[in-house]
Amino acid sequence: MSRHAPHLPLDARARQLLRALVSQYVADGQPVGSRALARTSGLDVSPATIRNVMSDLEELGLVAAPHTSAGRVPTVQGYRVFVDSLLEVRPLGEPQVEELRRELPAVATTPDLLNSASSLLSQVTHFVGVVTVPRHQEVPFRLIDFVPLDQRRTLVILVFVDGQVQNRVIELERAYSAGELEQVANYLNAQFSGQRLDEIRLRLLRDMQETSNQMNRLMASTVELAQAAFQTAPQPDMFVAGQTNLMGVHDLSDMDRLRELFEAFQRKRDLLAVLERCARAEGVRLFIGEESGFAALDKYSLVTAPYGVEGRVLGVLGVIGPTRMAYERVIPVVQATAQILSGALNRNQAPQ
Repeated sequence: MSRHAPHLPLDARARQLLRALVSQYVADGQPVGSRALARTSGLDVSPATIRNVMSDLEELGLVAAPHTSAGRVPTVQGYRVFVDSLLEVRPLGEPQVEELRRELPAVATTPDLLNSASSLLSQVTHFVGVVTVPRHQEVPFRLIDFVPLDQRRTLVILVFVDGQVQNRVIELERAYSAGELEQVANYLNAQFSGQRLDEIRLRLLRDMQETSNQMNRLMASTVELAQAAFQTAPQPDMFVAGQTNLMGVHDLSDMDRLRELFEAFQRKRDLLAVLERCARAEGVRLFIGEESGFAALDKYSLVTAPYGVEGRVLGVLGVIGPTRMAYERVIPVVQATAQILSGALNRNQAPQ
């Protein structure tokens, strides 16, 4: 993440001027000139001295001068140095955290919570909020029921501990009677309620190997039904809120760039790959511009944090906005929202 920052030879004056330039550019979106920096940097130096420092920063690749202006703007590398070594990020105060907490529903299914979290991130930051969806096998199930339909087709009703209900029609290798289906459902509910689907599959295979011959028919039926019932069904991979917010950002008004990003939201796969990398890291992660390695995000920044239950990561949430964003404001919001969402999911998945 901080691969650009550590070894750049910046003295205190250059650091102060870079901090002032980034802060002013983030605030008004206009290239920053030497005279403006002389007024706002807090340094007692002349505009000529500032111009010399700006030339040095430009040579280091930290600022650039747009052709249409005498002022300068930060580069991706300049933002990276600013975030890694010049920015002071403070956690949100308890009143702000409580305000965020009130915005998430007190009682809701996991999809509703995740959808609310993406909307909350968008609403608070005025950028795009994204939240990845955990796979069903990551959520413990509460109970299962089977309803025979016709011959080999059976309706599976799966209820998860977080309130999600999944209905699915499965096709089996043979016809099962209502009595057999009930027997298997009772066995699964008695033995496996409260466990995750991947844990259940492993236990079933182990139990089948250890079970005596007279139980093998029930176990064989249980394994067949469970394997069909617990297959992961297609589900939304992520919730996205506030895409149109980016249309109002002055330096993101390039419609071709916006169209490319909107198409990425629709395709999801590449963006999910970036978010998956973030989920494997601890704490807040920040990709600025091309650092993500994903072309559609080249002109944007992505701030993410993982969420989960009982110390186990379920997914990641974050904000996509312009590289010219108030990082000191966005980073704590993302961090706090991840903690609040994790708390809500822990309550959802607690034994009833």
